[in-house]
Amino acid sequence: MAARSTRIDALRGLAVFGILLVNVWGFVYGFSLYNYPANGLTAIDKLAVFVVAAFAEQKFYPIFAFLFGAGFALQTGRLRAPGPALEARKATYRRRLQWLLGCGLLHGTLLWFGDILFAYSLTGFWLAYKAGRPLAQLGRTLRILVIVNAIILAIYAALSWSIFDAGVDAVIARQQVTETTHAIYTHGSWGQVARQRMTDFGVNISGFVIFLPRLALLFLLGVFAVRLGWLTRPQRHRPAWRKVLWLGLALGLPLNFLWGMVALANVIDPFDPPAGFALMVALVDIGGPLLAAALVALFMLARDGFCWWLAPVGRMALTNYLCQSVILMLLLQGFGLGLGAALAHAQLLGVCLGIMLVQLLFCHWWLASHTQGPAEALWRRYTEAR
Repeated sequence: MAARSTRIDALRGLAVFGILLVNVWGFVYGFSLYNYPANGLTAIDKLAVFVVAAFAEQKFYPIFAFLFGAGFALQTGRLRAPGPALEARKATYRRRLQWLLGCGLLHGTLLWFGDILFAYSLTGFWLAYKAGRPLAQLGRTLRILVIVNAIILAIYAALSWSIFDAGVDAVIARQQVTETTHAIYTHGSWGQVARQRMTDFGVNISGFVIFLPRLALLFLLGVFAVRLGWLTRPQRHRPAWRKVLWLGLALGLPLNFLWGMVALANVIDPFDPPAGFALMVALVDIGGPLLAAALVALFMLARDGFCWWLAPVGRMALTNYLCQSVILMLLLQGFGLGLGAALAHAQLLGVCLGIMLVQLLFCHWWLASHTQGPAEALWRRYTEAR
């Protein structure tokens, strides 16, 4: 097992915090903030919507998924040839996935309908079969996944066009659904919120036909990054990382800036969506990962001392992810404090920043006397109990 990398841990911590900025809307508005009537938005609220759309949405889960695949490669180590050692390592990894599958199911049904652990564990079982495969064979799989994802993206773009170009009646219907969801999440009893969460979790799972191939591609890219030494020896690959950085910025920044403007315009007036809104809904699935790649490259090119302060957050990523859901549920939803009914968009981001600060300080304090976070310790205990 390879030693922990401060850079990788810091990147994982960045991803956990970035995901929080996107998830917070779901605890209040359900699936789409963009369908909720937004009369009287202040300038700071408009800025909050733009910042999340342009610089957070679809940017941080790709980093998390990429590092999940990298973690698999690091855990299997240098085991390449079939044999008892490789099979034992794969069995241990499958037990980790079983625990994560159960954790994700509980998280999705009891706390947060947008859970990603369930999808990660399902895709992880597929990835486990790739352990020990030569890079040439993995390369063929990677090319197939690129083609599959391109086809899915084209279909998704066509569907988005039909959905968002369906006329005023369709906009009103989407608004009504979002308003109803918002009312339940922010004013409902525990039972009402639980029923809505279960419904939304089912919708989330139904989207796996699009999401899982994307995860598989990101997982495999993470495996390649480790096997080729890009993540484990970044100093040897600085020219390549510079190319990734500038390519990601050159292509990703314009696409994401445009998406931020388009998303904000749609929030301000959903009855008059800007030209190309449906196309941008699909293109952000390209622009987001491009900007995510630039962020990864930035961390790989940074000086060693740059990452130390964020690394503890990444070492406790699972604990932080689950705790974020508990905190947001109790603060924002109706059976808790119900603050989601009163807080404006910018104030919700303020809540996120407060959570980040508390978690950052807590992680440094906890790891001063422990080797891992509470959730990670339970995960390891289950894995090693067999």
